[in-house]
Amino acid sequence: MTAVVLVDAGGANLGSVRYALERLGAQVRVSADAAEIAAADRVILPGVGAAGPAMARLRELGLVELLRELRQPVLGICLGMQLLYEASDEGDVECLGVLPGRVSRLVAAAPPVRVPHMGWNRLRLEPPGMEPPEPLLCGIAEGSPAYFVHSYAAPVNGATRASCDHGGAFSAVVRRGNYFGAQFHPERSAAVGSRLLENFLSESIE
Repeated sequence: MTAVVLVDAGGANLGSVRYALERLGAQVRVSADAAEIAAADRVILPGVGAAGPAMARLRELGLVELLRELRQPVLGICLGMQLLYEASDEGDVECLGVLPGRVSRLVAAAPPVRVPHMGWNRLRLEPPGMEPPEPLLCGIAEGSPAYFVHSYAAPVNGATRASCDHGGAFSAVVRRGNYFGAQFHPERSAAVGSRLLENFLSESIE
């Protein structure tokens, strides 16, 4: 059974993410203890809220350097994914810096585009025709629907494995080495979200 630690950075979605993982057979603990996080098979950084307070919480807990140095698979969800980047315009805050780029506010270019981006949208696999396919997205097809709630987003760059469009393209799934991210909420994204979490728990992700 895979041992997963959800980093307790004050995110409101801890309970729902834990339940989604337990349904897949994972052994899940919510913790802010550095030793427990370091010893986990998988680490997930969930998050709902703003980048500034979330990074302040991680600094207060003494977890910033630890999260930057983990060697096991790490998955950031929603705000947790944004915290993996170098910086965020939300509060002009320095983030963990394990992914390249800066998170910026979505632009409500014209109706029906609104900010926050809230609801279902379709994933576009990146880069098109990538071989071999990203293990985190195994079994998830081009155009699959996922559920988003966010006002800030990461740019599409070399770390992007799936993108989405809402007033412009942004990163929806990312990877760099052992660090992964999902801008959408897998715990609220039905079969697509369940499959992504199942892939993250599998041995193929390593």
